[in-house]
Amino acid sequence: MHLGIILCLVISKVSSAVLDQRPSGKSSWTGKLLVVPMDGSHWTGVKAVAEELGRRGHTVIVVIPEISMRLGPGKHYITKTFPVNYELDLINEVLTEHVREVTGPGQSLLKSVTSTAASLIKMFNLMVSTSESLFQNQELIEFLREQNFDAVLTDPALPMGAILAYNLSVPAVYMLRGMPCGIDAAATACPDPPSYIPRFYTRNSDRMTFSQRVLNFFVSILEPLICKFLYWPYEQATFNFLQRDVSLTEILNTGAVWLMRYDFSLEFPKPLMPNMQLIGGINCEIRNPLTKEVEEFVKGSGEHGIVVFSLGSLVSSIPKEKAAIFFTAFRMIPQRVLWRYTGEIPDNVPENVKLMKWLPQNDLLGHSKAKAFITHGGTHGIYEGICHGVPMVMLPLFGDQGDNVHRMATRGVGVVLSIHDITAETLVDALNTVINDSSYKQRMEKLSAIHNDRPMQPLDLAVYWTEFVMRHKGADHLRPAAHELNWLQYHSLDVIGFLLFIVLIVTLATFKCCALCWRRCCRKSQKRKED
Repeated sequence: MHLGIILCLVISKVSSAVLDQRPSGKSSWTGKLLVVPMDGSHWTGVKAVAEELGRRGHTVIVVIPEISMRLGPGKHYITKTFPVNYELDLINEVLTEHVREVTGPGQSLLKSVTSTAASLIKMFNLMVSTSESLFQNQELIEFLREQNFDAVLTDPALPMGAILAYNLSVPAVYMLRGMPCGIDAAATACPDPPSYIPRFYTRNSDRMTFSQRVLNFFVSILEPLICKFLYWPYEQATFNFLQRDVSLTEILNTGAVWLMRYDFSLEFPKPLMPNMQLIGGINCEIRNPLTKEVEEFVKGSGEHGIVVFSLGSLVSSIPKEKAAIFFTAFRMIPQRVLWRYTGEIPDNVPENVKLMKWLPQNDLLGHSKAKAFITHGGTHGIYEGICHGVPMVMLPLFGDQGDNVHRMATRGVGVVLSIHDITAETLVDALNTVINDSSYKQRMEKLSAIHNDRPMQPLDLAVYWTEFVMRHKGADHLRPAAHELNWLQYHSLDVIGFLLFIVLIVTLATFKCCALCWRRCCRKSQKRKED
């Protein structure tokens, strides 16, 4: 009896010791990660993952150009820079011209399309120039090759990182909102029927009328041509670097895991592939306390609260005439306004407006005094508003922003205005609507609760899958066999053709048999008549 008790105690002690030695949620294994980011707001989520992986002990090397808008060093990763053949003045010039176009007066459809195309070409030329500068830097490329990285983390909207990963034969983890012409669906072999999945820039919902489905179908046919137009400058750069002809789709479909910066609190429901993970709201966890000056300004708003105003990382200032409209509107509301603004400051700035060159947007939206959010509709800002349940007044400028704000408007959590014909009165009316009509706040709080109700936070999920790819040198078990099928096989057109051929043969054979029987019957009948 006593021996049994002693044995039980020994087993219990050994079990406890073994359990205590197990890793608590985090593996002690560390690896090497190469990060090739895209400039602008795309850097926000990628930087968060790079910092977290570096903090966990991984060796993280971030490769960036010497000239950029937002890219830079961090606390937990190593930065490697490479020279480029342009100066910061050129970036500022392109951005200034772009801001002038998107915030100016309304244009005709033809002029709007041509100006947007010209602006896109200039931006893509800059990105191509950046990529060529990296690819031609043999010293840096050789250094990266010698590191034997476990994975590459990059945004494929700028395919520089994807091409580099392909060249180094290192599995790639892609982080993106989506590609401008549906190339991400083609690269993942993900079903993307135009019958209920709205195409970018159409501003359709997932429940379309017949005319909307016609437009959606037409855009889906044009998407391959649009991709060809947008990414053709990369063809020569890719060929020169890889020394062989490889399409961008072929490069992208080697991606191990796709981290999609959305979830279904924003996006309409649609199919996903096994290697696609949803990390919408990845930037919401990055919180810092407000400075004493800002905190005092916010608390001084009293029961009226504050309005947070930002048009994104690329648009920190707007033309003087347009800015005057906002200043006039803000004089007419009781709330205090914190505005990210670097333009010319007028003499008579309203007392309830605080202008800031850098805005702690997420921290302000998480404050209990936040009543409304004026945003351009970028995914980072949209998700920060969703995370904290703040109703929005949305002013889409370019890119996917029109589609983002349309999705939010269909959920009844915000009002959409046009930057081209906005007036002080329409802005005040919109702010009063989302602040004073409690239904907007209620719907936003419900949407926020749905978004935040998840088993794992987006940043932790992104880090987990990046580490997974690093540990296992890829994720081939998640790669569908659809990648090995051609277009005819994928849509089973060869099988349908074969079955139609069989049906045709059987039909012809049946027809021949019937005809033969009919002729024989006719002959017998005719012979009887002759007899």
